[in-house]
Amino acid sequence: MQGDASYTTVAELFASNTNITEVWRWNPNPDKVQFSDSPSTPTTNSEEWTVWKRNDATEQVLQRMVANSAYLINNSGSSATSITIKQQARSPANTWLISGSNFMGFPSAGTSSSWPVLSNYFASFINGSTTGLPSGTKIYKYIGGPLSSSNPLQVVNTTERLDPDKAYWINLATVSSFTGAVEYEVPGSGGLLFGRTFSALTVGVTNRSTSSVTLTISLDSSEAAPTGQPAIRGAVPLTKRVFNSTTNSYDETPVPSTGSAPAYTVTLAAGGRANLDFGVNRATLSTTSSDFYASILRIKDSAGLTDVRLPVSVQPATAAGLWIGQVNVSQVVSTQQGSGSYTTRPFPLYVLMHLDSAGNARLLRQAFSGRLVTSGNPLGLAVTEARVLGASASDVKPMRFYMPMMPAGSPTITATVSPATFLAGSSVLWNITHSYNDPVNPFVHTYHPDHDNLDARFKTNLGAGKESYTVVRACTFSFTSSPPDGSKVSGWGTTVLGGNYSETLTGLNKVTLSVSGTFAMRRISEIADLDLTTP
Repeated sequence: MQGDASYTTVAELFASNTNITEVWRWNPNPDKVQFSDSPSTPTTNSEEWTVWKRNDATEQVLQRMVANSAYLINNSGSSATSITIKQQARSPANTWLISGSNFMGFPSAGTSSSWPVLSNYFASFINGSTTGLPSGTKIYKYIGGPLSSSNPLQVVNTTERLDPDKAYWINLATVSSFTGAVEYEVPGSGGLLFGRTFSALTVGVTNRSTSSVTLTISLDSSEAAPTGQPAIRGAVPLTKRVFNSTTNSYDETPVPSTGSAPAYTVTLAAGGRANLDFGVNRATLSTTSSDFYASILRIKDSAGLTDVRLPVSVQPATAAGLWIGQVNVSQVVSTQQGSGSYTTRPFPLYVLMHLDSAGNARLLRQAFSGRLVTSGNPLGLAVTEARVLGASASDVKPMRFYMPMMPAGSPTITATVSPATFLAGSSVLWNITHSYNDPVNPFVHTYHPDHDNLDARFKTNLGAGKESYTVVRACTFSFTSSPPDGSKVSGWGTTVLGGNYSETLTGLNKVTLSVSGTFAMRRISEIADLDLTTP
C-alpha cells in the first residue's frame, strides 16, 4: 500500500467486511537480524510481522495501515472480495534489509498490459559496482488461496510485469532504498505541506538510470476527505518556480492539471539530479483559517516505469494554532527610590497560547497534541490528557506542553478582547488572577505555618488578606513588524512572532508594580481547533 490510511483503525476499515479476519504487516527493521530467507507463513513469534485478528483481542497489535508498507490480508470468504481503502498520497519509500527476503511494493506506471517488466524496472538498481538485479535473485508473489509450498509463487524476472498494487518478496542480500529509476527527495514524509507560512518548497529528483528521462509533472484533484479529517475546500493553486537570471527573481506559472496542454516537463540526463521548485499563489486562498486545500502532484517518467503521487496541501496564512513563547523581562519599576529600573540580566517567563479560527486567543496551563478520542481520531489539540489517545492506541506519539505559572484551577484564560489578532501593530491583553489560596500564589507555602491559610490549630481556613493575598497580573503582548531589539530573526512575522511585553501586578505589594521587556514565540502546531473539554 503506497498511500496512508492511518486516519482510522484497521477494525474500522474492515468493519463491514466480516470475511476479512486477519491483516499482517511486514516490518522492515534493520535492528533485527532474525529474518526468514524465503517467503513463509507469517508467525506472531517473528519480529517481521505485526498482526490484527478480528476475533482475538490479544492479537490486535496492528492498529492502523500506514504508507509504503506491505500487507497480507486473509479473506476467509468463499469468493474474492474487492475492498476500496481511501489513502492519503505519500512519496515512495523502501527499506531493503541485508538479511532475509524483503517484502515490498513499487510505484510502477501504466495498466496491467503495460506495466514494466521486472528486469526493466530494476535495470537501474545499484548493487555494488553493477546495476540491475544480480543473477539468481529470486522474486515471489502471492497468487491467492492458501499459503503453500507453491504459494508464494516464484516469478520470471524477464516476463513478470510489476503490479503497483502488489507486494513482492525479493531475496537479495543488500542494503538499499531503491524505489524506482527516479528517486525523490521531498521536504517531509507528508509531501509538500505549505501550511500557513511556506510560499516555496523544493522536490529533489535523481535519475538513477543510464539513459536520460523526461518527467511529466501535473496536478490531480484530491478526493473528498474521509470522516473526521479536515474537509477540503479546493485544489492547491500550485505554481512552478523558474529562476530568471535577468530579473534575478523567480517566474511562477500554474502547474497544469493532468492531461492539460502544454505539459510541464523536465529532462534529466543519465545519473543527473535537479531541483523542482514549487510555490503557491496564496492570493487565491480564502481568509478563513480553518480552510484546507489539497491536491496530488503526479510525476511520470518517459520510460514508462514510474508513476509517483505526492501530496500537496496549504492553509490560509493566519496565526491560528498553538504557540510557545518566551518573555524576557528587562525593566522593573522599583519601589525603592534611587534604585535602577533595568535588571542585570533578562528574567525569562514562558507562555503557551492558542489562537482559533474565530479569533479567540487563550493562554493555556497545558496542551496535549495527538489523535483525539473523537470520531475518526483526527489529529488535534486538547487541554486535558484524557481527550488524546495514548501512545499504545495511536500511530502518533502524544505530546504535552506545560506552563507551570498559570493558576491551578484555570486550564485556559481568554484574552480580554475577542476577536484578537497576532498581527504587527496589535496588542493582546490577558488578566491572570492568582487567588489567595492558589498553590502557585507567591504568598502560599504549603509547609510554612504562616503562609498556609490555616489558623494556629491548622483546622480553620483563613480568608483573603490574612496570610495571603489575591494577585492579578495584567499581561499585554504588543506585536511588532520587526524584533524590538533591532536584531535580525529569520521568519519574523510568519514562523516567529513577537514584540514588546508589559505587565502590571496588583496585590503583590501595596502599590501597583510594573515590569516590561520583549517576547518572541514560535508556532508548534497549525491546528486551529482546540478541544476545551475538561473532566
